[in-house]
Amino acid sequence: MTQEQEYSAMRNNINMLGHFLGETISEAQGSDILELIENIRVLSRNSRSGDDKARSELLSLLSNISTENIIPVARAFNQFLNLTNVAEQYQTISRHHQDKTAQERSIQSLFKRLKEQNVPREQIVQTIEKLLVELVLTAHPTEVTRRSLVHKQVEINKCLSKLEHSDLTAIERHTIERRLLQLIAQAWHTNEIRTQRPTPFEEAKWGFAMIENSLWEAVPTFLRQLNDHAVEHFGYELPLDLTPVRFSSWMGGDRDGNPFVTAKVTAQVLQLARWKAADLFLSDIQNLVDELSITDCTAQFREKYGERSEPYRHVMKGLRTKLKNTLDYYDDLLADRLPKHTKEEIITQDEDLWEPLYDSYQSLTACGMRIIANGLLLDTLRRIRCFGVAFSRLDIRQESTRHSDAIAEITRYIGLGDYSSWTEDDKQAFLIRELNSRRPLVPRDWVPSAETQEILDTCRVIAKQPEGTFSCYIISMARTASDVLAVHLLLKEAGVPYHLPVVPLFETLDDLDASEEVMTQLFNVGWYRGVINNKQMVMIGYSDSAKDAGMMAASWAQYRGQENLVKLCEKLGIELTLFHGRGGTVGRGGAPAHAALLSQPPRSLKNGLRVTEQGEMIRFKLGLPAVAVETLDLYASAILEANLLPPPEPKASWRTVMDELSRSSCDIYRNVVRGDKDFVPYFRSATPEQELSKLPLGSRPAKRNPNGGVESLRAIPWIFAWMQNRLMLPAWLGAGASLRQVMKNAEAKATIEEMCHAWPFFNTRIGMLEMVFSKTDLWLSEHYDQRLVKKELWYLGQSLREQLAEDIKTVLALSGKGQQLMSDLPWIAESIALRNVYTDPLNLLQVELLSRLRQNPEKPNQDVEQALMITIAGIAAGMRNTG
Repeated sequence: MTQEQEYSAMRNNINMLGHFLGETISEAQGSDILELIENIRVLSRNSRSGDDKARSELLSLLSNISTENIIPVARAFNQFLNLTNVAEQYQTISRHHQDKTAQERSIQSLFKRLKEQNVPREQIVQTIEKLLVELVLTAHPTEVTRRSLVHKQVEINKCLSKLEHSDLTAIERHTIERRLLQLIAQAWHTNEIRTQRPTPFEEAKWGFAMIENSLWEAVPTFLRQLNDHAVEHFGYELPLDLTPVRFSSWMGGDRDGNPFVTAKVTAQVLQLARWKAADLFLSDIQNLVDELSITDCTAQFREKYGERSEPYRHVMKGLRTKLKNTLDYYDDLLADRLPKHTKEEIITQDEDLWEPLYDSYQSLTACGMRIIANGLLLDTLRRIRCFGVAFSRLDIRQESTRHSDAIAEITRYIGLGDYSSWTEDDKQAFLIRELNSRRPLVPRDWVPSAETQEILDTCRVIAKQPEGTFSCYIISMARTASDVLAVHLLLKEAGVPYHLPVVPLFETLDDLDASEEVMTQLFNVGWYRGVINNKQMVMIGYSDSAKDAGMMAASWAQYRGQENLVKLCEKLGIELTLFHGRGGTVGRGGAPAHAALLSQPPRSLKNGLRVTEQGEMIRFKLGLPAVAVETLDLYASAILEANLLPPPEPKASWRTVMDELSRSSCDIYRNVVRGDKDFVPYFRSATPEQELSKLPLGSRPAKRNPNGGVESLRAIPWIFAWMQNRLMLPAWLGAGASLRQVMKNAEAKATIEEMCHAWPFFNTRIGMLEMVFSKTDLWLSEHYDQRLVKKELWYLGQSLREQLAEDIKTVLALSGKGQQLMSDLPWIAESIALRNVYTDPLNLLQVELLSRLRQNPEKPNQDVEQALMITIAGIAAGMRNTG
């Protein structure tokens, strides 16, 4: 199928789904509403095509829309976008999909290239055995689609898959189309906006549902494919216990700025995770009971598990009983009841499941039944290694000052003075002394403040769990070595009996630049080197560094920081794992996964990849089993390639130019965001930032400090707000202008052109800018200003749009693509063009609704408020990588 035929197939699916939505709207709201919606859609399409008359009519129509029509119109375009996204996501896994770019990036393609380039087999095998893709699912508040609607969208995908068969009878086709119509009607009659903000416990349930509905199937499928490719190209079979894929979660563990994540919530989420793991493994074991009716086994197996006519079935039935007990046990705990089973009667460790299943595998293989062993039994073994009986490991995250405040409260109480006023050297000396001490620091009868009690309670929850339940303890806004040592001391005081990795998260520009010095100080502490076993994880922050300094300066600081840490750890013989706190958007480090990984500093992925998957990107990249398999393949391929065919070390001339670009872009960015006295009032009026806090997205408040200004605003709502008005300022401000400034020098211009072609890091940044520019819209952004911003502030928006227009020209000239953004990625360009037709009316409607609400803020109209929330959700769906 040619690319044009694929576009045609996708458009046909979109048209069919749109037609069914039209039928639903007509039946539910009446033909007059459907006619109004269709008129808006046609005007929007013509407006996008450059018809000024259509644009004027569209503006007039939406500016004068009646209050009773705003909700159905907003809902219609929101649903159109959701269905467009469903059709587009399906197309990527359609049996007819032929994405050459994706094929070139696959593991299959990489293995062919490695053979052609005569890379030694032993080196390839060693690299595969060290492969680790660890995705950390987070509940960052940009997933605007409710779980009930996500489920219906998955079902729509299944229907599209069935319709792709060419041998359907007329009755079969009619049945599938009828089911599609039912699903679309169900979605229409479901409130797309949550009425209440989700709790952290509900967020965890959403994350667990993603694992259950997609990843549980995807992981063994991916590993089977990886094994088949390795056998085909190198005659190498993956070891049974190899774990190249792992999942962790922040849902129920991330308490940074979220007062609703408490020690009690964390304990409940851990119980729910074990219940869910038992439930899914029980299903697998029940199927194995049905499958393994075989009588032959080895003498060793019979000796270990007893003389039985159906030995494997006997073992599976024993596991089935234990798993049922495990479900009952955690049911009781979650309901706050005394468990009727003891710990001895349930499954508590991975080995409880692994050992009998591994023994069964070995016996079946030895008895000539390898084909049976490599079926569901192998899949279950791989699920045990990937997910385990804890289901997904949990990260704890807390802000650094919460720990130092807790220790200061302790030192004041026991008469040692105020820890918070000590120098860094004094803090380190005290912490090291206490870490080496055998006596407790915290008095037993002491009653601390609620904040300190919560920190101590969290550490006690960790202490009660077996090793491996938690991945690590992350310190956000880490700035000093004492920040890390403080957490180790608090964990020691709580009685944690094992070493839990404590991970500093370096976020701002200054903190990234200082990261090497901080880690050097830590590694010079004898106690610290003794407990880490020469393994260290460091988290690199993308959101706050970009918010602090702009995209160009932040990305260079992240690169340099990683590079310095890699060299430091290599010098000291420490295995470094870099944990990337990326989001979906460019302003938060987002980029196509394959390109982003190949643009990392050389050797930075040699111990694997740990990366956050955030908000709506979890659903887009992992929400369907086939899509998740493709995502895992892409990640694994990029890591293997980065380690076996590493990117070039940047030349000295490239570094010089990047230093200059970084300084220049940071100055330009900060002069606007921090230096212009009108910037904050402009931001608050030109975007729906103030209204965003009313949208019940995630459990976490939008601000760290509810009384603070933009500086206290979280990176996600900061980016989300600019995404809504289509200016997308955080993702580009300073970047293009710095390029123009530096390229005035002919030598620097030649160097930048060389960097574009020869350096993946720089080339990827330019590609990311291009993608952002393709989603901006100067006219829509100007419309927000004219309707919502005071005239005396218009100059700022005008100046930013002029800079954006110049930046687009600069990037197009640099990439050599003439006048057309994304010309080398027509699939993405087509996708954006398709969604613009539905997103534009939501933008225009949003402006009208904001205007009406702000005219009478004391008495807001509930229908207008509800419609505004729907436009926010709809634009997020249209822009896709929103936060």
